[in-house]
Amino acid sequence: MELRQLRYFVAVAEELNFGRAAARLLIAGPSLSQQIKALERDLGVRLFDRDRRSVALTPAGADLLPYTRALLEEADGLQRRALRLSGSEPVRLGYVSRPPANLVAGTSAVAEVHVDAWAAPSHTQAARVAEGSLDLAVCWVRTEDLDRLGLSARLLGADRLYAVSTGKDTGEVAAGDTAVLLDDDTTSWSSWNAYAAEMARSTGARALRVSGGGVTGPAFFDHVRRCGRPVVNSPKGQTDPLPSDLVQRPVVAPRLLWTWSLVRRRDEDRPAVLAAVEALCGAAADPGVHDPDVWLPEGDPYRI
Repeated sequence: MELRQLRYFVAVAEELNFGRAAARLLIAGPSLSQQIKALERDLGVRLFDRDRRSVALTPAGADLLPYTRALLEEADGLQRRALRLSGSEPVRLGYVSRPPANLVAGTSAVAEVHVDAWAAPSHTQAARVAEGSLDLAVCWVRTEDLDRLGLSARLLGADRLYAVSTGKDTGEVAAGDTAVLLDDDTTSWSSWNAYAAEMARSTGARALRVSGGGVTGPAFFDHVRRCGRPVVNSPKGQTDPLPSDLVQRPVVAPRLLWTWSLVRRRDEDRPAVLAAVEALCGAAADPGVHDPDVWLPEGDPYRI
């Protein structure tokens, strides 16, 4: 039994949805499910009742949840005290769409991590690390971005992208039978546009140009209704609740993954920053980026 598994248990208990909990933790859904099953084996009790439609705490899970929270609070307190005694310097961390609070909790023994309040696109956060206003950032990057900005990257997690469709068919859909949206706002959607354009060229998906922030939110759902084929959801829209007239469909042949990197400057030598990188990435589960049915774009640092 590991502290990170207990943190995973709390996240699933709070979300009651493995997909949302995995997105919050920045790990792959199957990896999260495996970790929960391993924790259940170690504890000798079932923590959740789950089927394809719902997740609920078992009586044992509900009983153990407050004890788990208290244990994690004690562990965090111990780490905070050790941090004060060590005199570690603060580390500034930026993010794109979800503040990585659960990840940061795991670094408190080695560094005082300050999560920057400004959520910005991936290319902006990478540039901020390069120019020194951030020490680390969770973002999507390509090898060419790393070389141009003088950055190093470690794999932190990956989101499996799914499609949103009209109708009631929730079965798998081939990537080539989907559509993908490219936003005219290239400042905000530079990274997604690069990913989506290559995905369309590589798989045969239909690329559709949109404007007005239509890649997420109600405008995205309106595009789905008009499109006539399933539309791939961007990472920022992965946890948005679906309207009742739309359904989620797994994309296959290939599976589409969006990788999340933790980036730092290549010449970074401060012990607190390097220790924070190891603490954050060392706790990350394998997101399966090298599985044979996975697609990653050219230039993705983790593409073989």
